[in-house]
Amino acid sequence: MNLQRKPLAAALSVVVIAGVSAAAIVVKAADDPKPAPAARAALTVTTTTPQSMTIAQKISANGNIAAWQEAVIGTEANGLRLAEVHANVGDVVKKGQVLANFAPDTVQAEWNQTRAAVAEAEATLAEASANAQRARELSTTGALSAQQINQYLTAERTAKARLDAQQAAAKTQQLRMQQTKVVAPDNGVISARSATVGAVMPAGTELFRLIRQGRLEWRAEVPASDLGRVKAGMVASVSTPSGAAISGKVRMVAPTVDDKTRNGIVYVDLAGNGDARAGMFARGDFEIGSGQGLTLPQSAVQMREGFSYVMRVGADSKVAETKVSVGRRIGDRVEITKGIEAGTSVVASGGAFLADGDTVRVANAAAVKTASASK
Repeated sequence: MNLQRKPLAAALSVVVIAGVSAAAIVVKAADDPKPAPAARAALTVTTTTPQSMTIAQKISANGNIAAWQEAVIGTEANGLRLAEVHANVGDVVKKGQVLANFAPDTVQAEWNQTRAAVAEAEATLAEASANAQRARELSTTGALSAQQINQYLTAERTAKARLDAQQAAAKTQQLRMQQTKVVAPDNGVISARSATVGAVMPAGTELFRLIRQGRLEWRAEVPASDLGRVKAGMVASVSTPSGAAISGKVRMVAPTVDDKTRNGIVYVDLAGNGDARAGMFARGDFEIGSGQGLTLPQSAVQMREGFSYVMRVGADSKVAETKVSVGRRIGDRVEITKGIEAGTSVVASGGAFLADGDTVRVANAAAVKTASASK
């Protein structure tokens, strides 16, 4: 009986040992970590790196376009009727060109009367001079008394003075005749007209306004902190409201600064008027030099909540949202002043569709690995 139980006990022991071993294997398998599945790429992107380039240093400003000098053309003669007007707003005129005519009838009649008075004074002077000459010749003979001789000499001087007065009056009438023609004082463009045919105007009444030589200037308002960097002769680029660009040159920097706005006026002569008009608001830049800077395509820079960001691509193909500071824009590129260094790989476009930590598939992966290895 005991002999039969021994083989049975041995068999049971083997079974128990096998079960324990199997259980241990199962527990060990459960404890071993399973391999993590590979991260799935969120987007296929191309990358770029900041490029160093020469950037023009500029000062931006706003201001108004105005006439370089505007001449006021008015009446000189008093109380004459305006008979003809030959110029209108926008006309290009030349120096000396007749712009309007006053009726000359009254002035002509007065001039004719004055010329007749001159002729009469000349005749009187001729007679007085002849008498005075005879008196001088007879002064030594005693034929005439000293009083008579003095009267003849005085009459000569009086006649000469009257002639001078009449000649001056004739000169005045001649000037009035010239004033019946209103002429342009310089080459330019008529910017305003108030002359009306038939009006009788007092002296000094404005008839026209003339933009001298057709020259316009941009009066830029520059902050006092930048005013010292702007010098006469510097090149400026002015943009009109239509988007047209006009080149100019700084003529003068105002010697004073407005005590309310703390801005100074910089006067810029415009090389060509283009579609610019006096009174128009314009923006512009002053070129004060150049320097080196890092730039990225504008498509690589995203704006979020008022700040600029780029998606930096790491060696593990994960992107990291990186805040940067931007400067000037040069064509389709933007200057990066702070946040990343040269050689940093960033997403060239499509960064708006990515979130911080996303894995991407880099189309130009070889270039990215080379850039990462060089750091």
